[in-house]
Amino acid sequence: MASPPVDADGVALEALREAGLRVTKPRRAVLAWLAEHPHSTVDAIGAGVREQLGSVSTQALYDVLAACTEAGLLRRIEPAGHPARFERRVGDNHHHLVCRRCGRTEDVDCVTGQRPCLTPSDERGYALDEAEVVFWGLCPDCLATPDDRHLEETRHDPNPVGALHHR
Repeated sequence: MASPPVDADGVALEALREAGLRVTKPRRAVLAWLAEHPHSTVDAIGAGVREQLGSVSTQALYDVLAACTEAGLLRRIEPAGHPARFERRVGDNHHHLVCRRCGRTEDVDCVTGQRPCLTPSDERGYALDEAEVVFWGLCPDCLATPDDRHLEETRHDPNPVGALHHR
């Protein structure tokens, strides 16, 4: 039996109330959009929200994203060389797969399931609570249409910038 469809707007409304944030149309629209479109950029979120609400300023979007991230409703990820992306999946220890060519981003669960799943050799007095790993490569779509120049660059870079990022 198929699962019933998720009411993204209802979930957004409840999340905002539980976080103690004022419920506004832009906040509800952003959270609902991200429930259906994880790992979206500000531009993609803006386009989706504007389809629903009409005019919403870019500054208003940044304000919503900042408030919701600060409240723990969103997670901001910043793959090196790609625009920041936002997702609703928070509070667990998962990582991301990022395509070097198109930027496609997908969740991947941590193998060990512990926080953090990477431990530095010297914590230098920090109280660590999170480790962030980004796995880089080419997604299946980009593999199906190779770009020889890009593949050649990737082959010659044994340690790409941002391949492993801890936060």
